[in-house]
Amino acid sequence: MKRTIAAILLAAVAMAVNVRTSSACTGITLKSADGCTVVARSIEWAASDNHGRYVVVPRGHEWRSMIPGGGTGRSFAGRYGYVGLAVEQDEFVVEGLNEKGLSAGLFYFPDYGRYEEYNPEFRESNISDFQLVSYVLGRCATVAEVKEEIGRVHIHGFDPRSSTVHWRFADPSGAQIVLEIIDGKCVFYDNTVGVLTNSPSFDWQLTNLNNYVNLLPGKAGENRLGAMDLRSFGGGSGFLGLPGDVTPPSRFVRAAFYQNTAPVRPDADGASLEAFRILSAFNIPVGIQFAKGESVADIPSATQFTAVSDMSGRKLYYRSMWNSEIRCFELGKIDFAKVKLVSAPLDTVKSDPIHYIRP
Repeated sequence: MKRTIAAILLAAVAMAVNVRTSSACTGITLKSADGCTVVARSIEWAASDNHGRYVVVPRGHEWRSMIPGGGTGRSFAGRYGYVGLAVEQDEFVVEGLNEKGLSAGLFYFPDYGRYEEYNPEFRESNISDFQLVSYVLGRCATVAEVKEEIGRVHIHGFDPRSSTVHWRFADPSGAQIVLEIIDGKCVFYDNTVGVLTNSPSFDWQLTNLNNYVNLLPGKAGENRLGAMDLRSFGGGSGFLGLPGDVTPPSRFVRAAFYQNTAPVRPDADGASLEAFRILSAFNIPVGIQFAKGESVADIPSATQFTAVSDMSGRKLYYRSMWNSEIRCFELGKIDFAKVKLVSAPLDTVKSDPIHYIRP
């Protein structure tokens, strides 16, 4: 279902007003014993239902870039087909995987990024921030190509009142980068740690990990304090001090340690399921995002959906706040030369299914 430009602009304004208290995303990366890499992430938005949907986009499908004020700019078509998970509008893909195994995702980045100003003179090379994932998935096969392609475009905000975002791109080789736009300039980081959340900037998040150099997996050893013997209360005490709140810096630290202590599964299927298990620990109850007395959004969770991309196997998995069953697109079984554009809600029934057991 296409939404009108006016409706999308209203949604953008709502995002701008609520982004500091409503948005959160957590991304991780796992490798399997057979050398495959999977990337996974959660999508949080506490203010309202973000109208999550999936799109199956054929090769050559044409979109139009949106420009500030509600108009449209250049058209762009893709060389590759892809499957994406979108919000508000079909081409507003926040996480997706293309037929070449390239993964791309958008994460909120409030207060720290700044795009270049929209310039109509660059009409044929302008692309809006919320359409960049669609643009890249349709045109690039590798992380190296992403960097080249982004060097040829001008990225601007879809609506100046909305939050800035940053992006994660990864390919089956294991290469992964983060793109942030600082003072109008594109800044790329090699994401060797494999984690991404939100603000502050990615380099700050990496530096902050040094504050937790004392954390170790397992049980803390015994110690003696004067005449008193000190012993831990149980397993996992080596992680005492790991931050447990839902702010982006704390989630970044927690994700980094959970990811790097996870069992290495034999193959990508196992790693994909492991990623879902880890990200379950990052589900955010919707109520904690609202101050006492504020009206809480009528949704079951601030974590609206979780996605995992098996880049080598060309599989995109997701589960949602309405249905925790894992669903999967097998891109290798989709003929992107023949398939028509498909757009549908992530959930047709907005209620978690319950299977009753009757012995």
